[in-house]
Amino acid sequence: MWGNNCLTSQNPNNHRDFRYFDQGKVQQITMKKLSLVIALLIWIGCKPADPSMENHSARQYYQLRTYSFANIVQAQATRLYLKDALIPALQRMQIGPVGVFNNRVDEKDTLPRTYVLIPLQSLDELLEIDQTLATDSIYSADGQAFLSANYDNPPYLRLESTLLHAFSEWPQLVTPPLDGPRADRIYELRSYESPTESYGKNKIEMFNAGGEVRLFERLGCNAVFYGQVVSGSRMPNLMYMTAYSDSTSRYQHWDAFFGSPEWKSLISNPYYDHNVNHADIWLLYPTEYSEY
Repeated sequence: MWGNNCLTSQNPNNHRDFRYFDQGKVQQITMKKLSLVIALLIWIGCKPADPSMENHSARQYYQLRTYSFANIVQAQATRLYLKDALIPALQRMQIGPVGVFNNRVDEKDTLPRTYVLIPLQSLDELLEIDQTLATDSIYSADGQAFLSANYDNPPYLRLESTLLHAFSEWPQLVTPPLDGPRADRIYELRSYESPTESYGKNKIEMFNAGGEVRLFERLGCNAVFYGQVVSGSRMPNLMYMTAYSDSTSRYQHWDAFFGSPEWKSLISNPYYDHNVNHADIWLLYPTEYSEY
């Protein structure tokens, strides 16, 4: 993005107030100064906007860490590490807000998991996290038990990392304005896989240009992020998260979504046929130390 419009032409009538008091050297010097002023204005007008303004609309990246546990002891060890070591260290790096969520274990989903969503302003920031943590003595001390766990007593069963790039229609993570008990809240994480990369791009287009993102926003579904997976175990695919104050609110919002004229128009459009061949839905709840 550029700042102001570039000054590429001038209307001669706009310069009628510039007066030259003498011919010769005085006029030459004045013309040189005027040229320098114009050149400076062009440089100011055409240079990139303030980086802080650019970052506000730039598409973020997200690292989604998924910890799986074989037992409650592992889950507790990882909880203490995240709460007391990792998240405070990320706060010192001014990275956040960091969301931490647990799944609701039931007969269909029997493996306990913790999801950690870390927003990033660039891919470089992902590398900088590990580099900074390696020299952070506070982090090393606070996370010592987790970081130094023995091979036969690991703090998790498996750790998966997924890297996503935010959609153009929702370039920045948004913390949902939920109220009510945290234990009742539902953060719905969805993963849509596509049969080919072309169909995957088509599904992302359905969200962006097709208006699916705008529909979620119109209905107040409290979207947290939408992202294309650029590195992960299930590709091509996209993931997104919406949030609700409780299960009743979730059902009401999804009923409104499926009954909306916008959705009925999208699913009846053959242009978007067959762009998803597998979907996963995880209903999560925020931990007490999650930043939203």
